[in-house]
Amino acid sequence: MAQSLKDKTPPHDDELEQAALGSLLADSETISAAIQLHLRSDDFYSRANSRIFEAVMSLDGRGLRPDIQTVVQELKQMGKLDEAGGASYVSSLTTVIPSSANIEYYAQMVKNYSLKRSLLKVASRIGVSAYDESKESNELLEEVQQNIFELSDSRQVFSARKISEVLKETITQLDHVIKSKNPITGISTGFEKLDQMTSGFQRDEFIIIGARPSVGKTALALNMAASMAFHNKIPTAFFSLEMSDIALVQRLISSEAMVQAQNLRSGFLSSGDYKKIVDGMSLIYEAPFHIVDIPNMNLLNLRSQARKLRSQQQIEIIFVDYLGLIGHENNSLPRYEQISSISRSLKSLARELHIPIVVLCQLTRDAQWEAPTLAHLRDSGSIEQDADLVLFLNREIPKKKKDNEEEKTGPVDFIPTDLIIAKQRNGPTGVIKLEMVAKYAKFTPLAKENNENRT
Repeated sequence: MAQSLKDKTPPHDDELEQAALGSLLADSETISAAIQLHLRSDDFYSRANSRIFEAVMSLDGRGLRPDIQTVVQELKQMGKLDEAGGASYVSSLTTVIPSSANIEYYAQMVKNYSLKRSLLKVASRIGVSAYDESKESNELLEEVQQNIFELSDSRQVFSARKISEVLKETITQLDHVIKSKNPITGISTGFEKLDQMTSGFQRDEFIIIGARPSVGKTALALNMAASMAFHNKIPTAFFSLEMSDIALVQRLISSEAMVQAQNLRSGFLSSGDYKKIVDGMSLIYEAPFHIVDIPNMNLLNLRSQARKLRSQQQIEIIFVDYLGLIGHENNSLPRYEQISSISRSLKSLARELHIPIVVLCQLTRDAQWEAPTLAHLRDSGSIEQDADLVLFLNREIPKKKKDNEEEKTGPVDFIPTDLIIAKQRNGPTGVIKLEMVAKYAKFTPLAKENNENRT
């Protein structure tokens, strides 16, 4: 019978741990490599080795050079010399290393074994939780994902690169842009003027589209997403926290087929409408457009789904509608702290997945009476700091008519709307004139002529 897991010694290698510590004691220059690999005391399986590493890092943190003598003295002052195996064990470490030049290999292997032990601990906790009748399966799944992602985030290793390496990539990218003669280096939004000012939505960017309720931020986001997925065949994901997936598709059909949304909902359609809908559906059906409709979505769900879509469907851009509806795992925090945490997390997610993430955001009530600014972003000032690009939609509020003026009846079909680039890290700010075709929930550039062609 196979040996049970509980009877097995957790994964580790004493000789590798000793080699790593011996390298640090023999050559203090190796400490920087260990730090860059995020080697930690709890990565060591042996308690003695863990205590010695703590002493090494304590000395280095105070600007002192760790060697056998200084480490032994440090352990004495910490009261942990016995736990570290005594002075004789510390002295023996420098005799077990083939070469301190291999510190990166030793440290990485120590971390690999540490990760395996951490995974076993997570698996053990999962096993215990799975037998807990008080926990729902969805709650358990969320706990598992959170544990795995926490491990993944804590194990990310970052290193500095020489500017010459970065310069080579920059030159290659510049050469490609010059040869392609295409000023749109990112993903085209479908709005020519916006693309000219931004060069498209860029990879790694955290983008905010803000507006007051009912101004059209969802419509604008859907117009952009439709242009990308339907017309340019760019794999696109739309996270809808406010509308159902069916309602979202109805709006897409209305906008693409140019059929009034009200008629689509009510079923009062002409023969011409049917043809438009069929043509529109054939375009939509084959598109690489993915809708995520999860009520009460929290940040963990969102990150998990985003990673999955990026990995399995090669998603190139994500839209989230909208920021204020994303839940946070820690409900005890004030809402502004939750929003700050969510904003930072989405910013880091964009960089991790190497794609643009476009997030819709509500504005404060003050923006109802004046042109919106970054100060109007709701719930947290960190949003404006984290965002690489901030767009606002703004409509002029109609002035109250005088008593001798007749009131217009019926809805306005064409609504002039300003698209304000309020912040752009790598480009200009400014205002782009649009108008919203209300019956189709579709934004178009503001028409300056041929108004008689509107129907």
